[in-house]
Amino acid sequence: MNRFVICINNDSNPASLIVGKVYRTLTDLDAETHNLLRVIDEDKQEEDGYLYPASMFAPIDLPEVAERALTAFGK
Repeated sequence: MNRFVICINNDSNPASLIVGKVYRTLTDLDAETHNLLRVIDEDKQEEDGYLYPASMFAPIDLPEVAERALTAFGK
């Protein structure tokens, strides 16, 4: 699973997600079996992220330097 996704639809959560923004995901095998992703969203109050339908995101590959920067930024 990709560690980062880009939001492609925020219709059901416009306050928590921004279309076109890159988000970090956390591994949640149970959620994935239900086509959900655990995402660190705009709220950032919940360290474990929130569950969203996977269809709201597209997986992306980032250069390692970008992954490091976004992971450090999200802490």
